Amino acid sequence: MRVIETRLSGVLILEPRVFADERGFFAETWREDRYAGLGIGASFVQDNLSFSKRGVLRGLHYQQPTPQAKLITMLQGEIYDVAVDLRLGSPTFGEWVGVDLSAESIRQLYVPVGFAHGFVVTSETALVSYKCTNPYAPEHEGSLRWDDPEVGIDWPVRDPLLSAKDAAAPLLREIPEERLFVAGQARVES
Repeated sequence: MRVIETRLSGVLILEPRVFADERGFFAETWREDRYAGLGIGASFVQDNLSFSKRGVLRGLHYQQPTPQAKLITMLQGEIYDVAVDLRLGSPTFGEWVGVDLSAESIRQLYVPVGFAHGFVVTSETALVSYKCTNPYAPEHEGSLRWDDPEVGIDWPVRDPLLSAKDAAAPLLREIPEERLFVAGQARVES
C-alpha cells in the first residue's frame, strides 16, 4: 500500500495494492493489522453508504464530543473530498486539503478526529462508503459552512446542491470553541 501524506497532519491518501487481470481486480480496502502498521490504529464501529448525483455537496460535518475518524472509499463514480482542520492550537487550524477520489483509482482518504469532512460529486452519480470510529450521534453533530470565505475551499462547483442543514451551517468563526477540538486530543464533555 502506498501512503501519501497531505499538508494536514494525520490526513492521509491511501492507495491500496490492486491485483488486476482480464477478469477484473481485487483490492483490500480495510485490514486492521495492515492499516495499524501505517499508523491508522482506528477502531471502526460503523460503516456508511452515500449515493448522490452530480453537484451534490455533503458537508462539512464533524461530531463533538463523540468524534469520528473516517476512512472514505469510492465504490462508484468520482468525488472531490475535503478535510478542514478544526483543532485549536494546530498550526494548520482552519486550513483544508482536497483530494479527487474515484472508484477507478481505488484511492482512499483517511480523516482523523479533529477535522470537518465533506465532498462534492463530480461524476453523474457517486456511491461512497466510509468507516467511522464512533456511531452517528445527531445531538453531537456539527457542521461548517461549505463556502466559508476565511477557509477558502476551492470547490470544483460554484452552485452545489445542498441540504437545508448544510446550507445553514455556521462559518468557522461562529462555531463556539467548546464545539471544536484541541490539537493532540479530542475535547471531552465534562
